[in-house]
Amino acid sequence: MILSKLCTLPAYGLGGKYMSLQFVNSLKSGLQSSAKLSFARTTKVQESTLKNVFNGGVARALRQASSSAASTTTELAPSARKAVGYWLMGCTGMVFGAVMLGGVTRLTESGLSMVDWKLLGRSWPQSEIEWQAELEKYRHYPEFQLKNKDITMSDFKFIWLMEYGHRMWGRLIGATFALPAIYFWTKGYFTKSMRRRVPIFGSLILLQGLMGWYMVKSGLDHKNFEGPSDVPRVSQYRLAAHLGAALVLATLFLYNGLDHLIPAQVVKVTSSVRRVRIMAHVCKGFIFLAAFSGAFVAGLDAGLTYNEFPLMGGRLVPTDLLAYEPKLSNVTENPTTVQFNHRMLGMTVFALVHGLWFATRKAKLPPRAYTAANAMLAMTYLQLTLGIATLLLYVPTPVAASHQTGALTLLSLAVWMTHECKLLKYVPK
Repeated sequence: MILSKLCTLPAYGLGGKYMSLQFVNSLKSGLQSSAKLSFARTTKVQESTLKNVFNGGVARALRQASSSAASTTTELAPSARKAVGYWLMGCTGMVFGAVMLGGVTRLTESGLSMVDWKLLGRSWPQSEIEWQAELEKYRHYPEFQLKNKDITMSDFKFIWLMEYGHRMWGRLIGATFALPAIYFWTKGYFTKSMRRRVPIFGSLILLQGLMGWYMVKSGLDHKNFEGPSDVPRVSQYRLAAHLGAALVLATLFLYNGLDHLIPAQVVKVTSSVRRVRIMAHVCKGFIFLAAFSGAFVAGLDAGLTYNEFPLMGGRLVPTDLLAYEPKLSNVTENPTTVQFNHRMLGMTVFALVHGLWFATRKAKLPPRAYTAANAMLAMTYLQLTLGIATLLLYVPTPVAASHQTGALTLLSLAVWMTHECKLLKYVPK
């Protein structure tokens, strides 16, 4: 179009027509050369781009996608990222404390002392008259009638306050979570992924409170203790669900807190690194199962049978391992089988953590991964020692509570280890 318009321009001066045509032809030739050069350059750039894609562009794209997916906080300001991270770690500590308190509450047999439940809680008795009223309510339930008929007021106050403290700690977890969560949400401190996770965390906390009362109710129902040898206690199934949910909640808080405070470093994918990553997840799974099985040990008082190690009744495999019918019920209802399974899981964890530690020696990992592996190995030895001591000393409360705390500590270290190994980088062959 431009050339056609130029052709219509009038020519001035001598030989104007010739000059006009010569000018137009020259301009046309110049534009065509420029167009060819531009096309050649564009083609060369496109070829170079394609070459880069096939020679490493895909690798860079995968690394960027992996980094973006793994880091949940990259678009946050550093101050916001740290604030959310510290809050999540604080919630982790609160759940950790609840598990410890729950273990002591179970070990001191305090869980059935409060026979009512209110969502928002209530104050403790302020006078002797109010304490007498609480004790009178307790007298109508199986634990008093079948086990604690001679309980003194001072002993009742102790178990009641233990259960009260555990419940109020749970409500404090809810407040510690909810109030900062609302503030961070309104300030825009949450990434898109965190906005999906925060409601899940809140739902799990609420579920924990409801599950706790559902568990306690199983120990208050007279129909559950009609046999001549029945012992008033909560259902081991509900106790396991309550503990399992707490473990899941603690690990979720911890993992996300680590993402905000110490994001994982990129790890090159090699066969040794892949082996470490798989073993770390396997260790974490078995540590969770061992801790979870501890709920059945506590629920059935299975730690009070066969107080010896490594044998059980002088045998590697006790004679009453499958004494109940149907056979499958032994796994969750026979105290001997429950203790045997807990022992086997503990020894399996001991072996797996050693395998993981040796595997890390042959892999090139970030420095923090080696620290996590060393901590896991040390904690495994301590946890095994506490478990054996709990058995041999006939389940003393301080040692048994330390053993339960050790289980959550070891699980936390395993979560840290898997977090450090999560961000893998594709290496082209």
